Amino acid sequence: MAGVRGPGSADPSMMTAAAAAAELAWLATEIARHDRAYHGEDAPEIADADYDALVQRNRALEAAFPQAVRADSPSRRVGAAVASGFGKISHARPMLSLDNVFSDAEAQEFVARVRRFLGLAADEPVLLAAEAKIDGLSCSLRFERGRLVHAATRGDGAVGEDVTANIAHVRGLVHVLPEGAPEVVEVRGEVYMTHADFAALNARAAESGGKIFANPRNAAAGSLRQLDARITASRPLAFIAHGWGEMSALPADTQSGVMAAFAGWGFDIGADRMAGATIEAATAFAAALERRRAELAHDIDGAVYKLERLDWQARLGQVARSPRWAVAHKFAAEQAETVLTAIEIQVGRTGALTPVARLAPVTVGGVVVTNATLHNEDEIGRLGVKPGDRVRVQRAGDVIPQVLGVVVDGGGAPFVFPDACPVCGSHAVREEGEVVRRCTGGLTCRAQVSERLRHFVSRGAFDIEGLGVERIELFAAAGLIARPGDIFRLKEQREAILAWKGFKPVSVDKMLAAIEARRSVGLDRFIFALGIRHVGEVTGRDLARAFGSAEGLRDAAIAAGTDAETLARLTEISGIGPVVAGALIDFFGEPHNLETFEDLLCQVRPEPLAAALQTALTGKTVVFTGSLAGLSRDEARVQAEALGARVAGSVSARTDLVVAGADAGSKRAKAEALGVRVIDEAGWAAMVATAAG
Repeated sequence: MAGVRGPGSADPSMMTAAAAAAELAWLATEIARHDRAYHGEDAPEIADADYDALVQRNRALEAAFPQAVRADSPSRRVGAAVASGFGKISHARPMLSLDNVFSDAEAQEFVARVRRFLGLAADEPVLLAAEAKIDGLSCSLRFERGRLVHAATRGDGAVGEDVTANIAHVRGLVHVLPEGAPEVVEVRGEVYMTHADFAALNARAAESGGKIFANPRNAAAGSLRQLDARITASRPLAFIAHGWGEMSALPADTQSGVMAAFAGWGFDIGADRMAGATIEAATAFAAALERRRAELAHDIDGAVYKLERLDWQARLGQVARSPRWAVAHKFAAEQAETVLTAIEIQVGRTGALTPVARLAPVTVGGVVVTNATLHNEDEIGRLGVKPGDRVRVQRAGDVIPQVLGVVVDGGGAPFVFPDACPVCGSHAVREEGEVVRRCTGGLTCRAQVSERLRHFVSRGAFDIEGLGVERIELFAAAGLIARPGDIFRLKEQREAILAWKGFKPVSVDKMLAAIEARRSVGLDRFIFALGIRHVGEVTGRDLARAFGSAEGLRDAAIAAGTDAETLARLTEISGIGPVVAGALIDFFGEPHNLETFEDLLCQVRPEPLAAALQTALTGKTVVFTGSLAGLSRDEARVQAEALGARVAGSVSARTDLVVAGADAGSKRAKAEALGVRVIDEAGWAAMVATAAG
């Protein structure tokens, strides 16, 4: 099994944006490599569980640092793209992933967030369904009029692989539902392999010279994804149901009630579960499950908590690719000792210098670890680590390795953090209040040029087909592109490119045509592509809606640097705030950034963002004040934004509507003084119903 390199391991809430960007750069490359090995070559280099853990780490970092989302990020999909050779099935409802928690305190905070979002009283019970988190391959089974019509893998969350022919011999499921079942039923769960079946499968493979699988999940995934259904039929696969997708009717009004109905229909729902649990009972269930982990017949990597009440699940909805009403409680990481052989410095897209510990290979949790992040120079000082020391290592959340501390002092010299960029030699400075040291070379630094351009052409940004990582790095190294605008001048270099080995006219012309097609791009993508700190895809959309043009954003950001009123209006925009506003001011206050921005505008035309839903509230600015009885402030914000409105925190002449609950004070008075329309909570509910209808 190949070594797992871990450029980052800290809790995202404790990381700097620079450290997160450096780790995301490695994760994007590593996950893409494992995608190719698994789907394209059927030769995975790591266990599927570890692959999933890398993807989960990537999502967690991007949620905490949306400005660091990359062009080649795997976060645009929940799982992996559909492999060639399989038919595609679009999921009627997306197959979501779960956010993770790693302690009882974080699990309790999950319930606290639920309370805040729903506006629940302190004494209102919040009951959960708790269950073992099976380490398998997600699969959705769709039934119509009682009969199985197709089975699909998770795929990218929206589209999965058609494995209907392969599901026939999987244990733990049925192919015909009993009379009285709803018209449409989608049962979702995990296809897995027991430890005993896995050992027997590998034993038979060893005797016959066949393929040896790395772990049970890898074996289950590879078996279900066979193009020849006869091979799948020969493999000992089983299914445990854990949820559902589209349902024409629900057999119960609680999570556990629906799962009990599934069990009555003949599905295996697993024995390790608890219904109607408080968070204290749920975490005790998880702790007991973790103690029994090694005794179970199949692999698990945690417990899952889901709200029992389905009406509350519906109100909570989802954020990005995860539901707000469920969370995975991951088990504690395993630890080991090894020697730290060297400390090397990596330079990320934002110029951050991140130290990486090179380790003598050691197995932690079944995976060979050879690298771990040290985050920044303060962390090196805190840990007191230096080359030659024997250190303790763990895989945090069974995902990314981290160094916990020194076990035996190796007697070597203390590590001196460099004050020059190891890539371009530019001075590396650490600003006041920052824990990260950054290269001042900007776009002149080869490391930053490649990373910034890769971000620019990424899927969430300009999404230029045919201009992938390798070509970006090649063109940058050859001096053909040094800033984004140069990409649109590549057509002038066509003959030079064709002279290179491996470049054929058809592929080059296709790439150049794809570049030309992106001369017109959505304003939100344009803003995200600039790589401004703290400005991710969601914030890019907020800014696009607020300003309507690239020039408008530029002028507002420049003005906000010197004008308090403009700064106040900028921070009032929903999703912005002081940190993002400061990042915008810093970005447009830099002459070289302005030069790059203006050069890019000479090449492309950002298009205003069309509203996803045109309603009476589209483009309006709404302020909520006072106590709302029927919904929480978060729910009110979600309602407003879903109908195209912007939610501001204060009242100004630009405010269109104020929704005043009980005890509304100065904001209501100011609105009335300015002549802004004021309505009560009932009026808001009526407006939402009318706009949505």
